[in-house]
Order: sequence, then C-alpha cells, then structure tokens
Amino acid sequence: MAFSSSIVITGGFGALGSAIGIAAAQAGARVCLIGHGAAPAAATLPANVLCIGGVDLTDTQAANAALQQAAQAFGGVDALVNVAGGFQWQTTSGDAFDAWDRMYSMNLKTAVVASRAALPWLRQRPAARIVNVGAMAALSATAGMGAYAASKAGVIKLTEALAAELADEGINVNAVLPSIIDTPQNRRDMPDADTRNWVRAQDLARVVLFFLGPDSAAVTGAALPVTLGPRAAR
Repeated sequence: MAFSSSIVITGGFGALGSAIGIAAAQAGARVCLIGHGAAPAAATLPANVLCIGGVDLTDTQAANAALQQAAQAFGGVDALVNVAGGFQWQTTSGDAFDAWDRMYSMNLKTAVVASRAALPWLRQRPAARIVNVGAMAALSATAGMGAYAASKAGVIKLTEALAAELADEGINVNAVLPSIIDTPQNRRDMPDADTRNWVRAQDLARVVLFFLGPDSAAVTGAALPVTLGPRAAR
C-alpha cells in the first residue's frame, strides 16, 4: 500500500489517533478521523484530513454510515486503524461489572463494529490493512487492571482471528501493544510517575505506519510490543 491510500482512524480526535492521522497525512495519505465527540476545527489539521464527529462506534448503523461517508469522500478505503478505546482502573471487589462492560464496549466492541463496517470497502482494494491498538497490559495484568487488560487481550484475539479469516483475501491484520503512552491525559492522571520510558504518540504512529505500508506485506496476525520512550529515538 502506497501512502496515496485512504486511511480511516477511529478514536481519531485523541492524542494517539490524531498523531497517527497527521503522520499518515504528511506521508501522502488521505485520512478520515472518526470520533465520538465534536470534530476538531479543520484549520488545525492538514488539508487531506476529513473529520467525522458524533459517531458511536458501538452502534452498527452509526459505524456503517461513517465508513460509507469516508469511502464516498475518498473513493474507497484502503486501511482501518482501530484506536478508539479508554481506560478504567477497577478492582474486582469494587463495582466490577460496570468496569468490565465499559472496557469491553470501548476497547473491543468498537474494534469489532468498525472492522465489520470497513470490510465491504477494504475487500475492494488490493493490499488492504487493519491495524488494532492493543496494550502490553493484555499480556500481564496488575491489580485493578483486570477489566482493561481482558478487553485488550480480546483485541489481540480479534486480530489473530481476523488475520486468519482474511488471509486469502489479501487483507493484513496486525496489532500494536504499547506500554504507557505519553499523552496529556496520562500525565494528568499520573502526575508523580516517571515518564522517561513512556511511549511517545509520534513514535507509536511510526510503527502503525509500518503496518500500513508495503514493508509489512508479509506480516499478518502479529501483536507487536512498543515499549520504549524517548531514548528509542537517540
């Protein structure tokens, strides 16, 4: 896939989604950012970026409509990046069911619904791609991380299943597994944390672009850890 392609990014208005979108647009792609909230001002983004706000990605009809709008605007869709999600710390002895339901909906259901909405368009393109954003917590959960880690583990299994289902159709499906991402929200939530090894959004975006590009043509079903902070760029 060349970066003259059309890429849809869910969770596109957040720190990571916008970083991936800007990186892809600067590389020449046409980018559609889909978000649950209000779309950012067009003047703050490159000219080849379309924003669709107010989309509930747990709703099949809403997701289908957003993907159709993107496909009509760009003449098709070459890739989907599932960034939409969130985090909630909750021990099992607390209000566990609320946390489990919320994390499932935000982190896993959105990826399933968006992928299903994108597939009719992806199947029309050669070398189409899906990239899912998982988390290192899916491999090793700590106290209070059960609901979040389980939902992100589901993202890994979704990636593996989709990769197997779509292999004969030429659609590669991979996932990135970041550790803590250096975002304004995470800094607010953890003001005393050592941020030196937090993964920068722009560095994670480069890994996502690798999975979107031709150099990853032989890779599908992978879940790649992304765990180094600014020292990785030295």
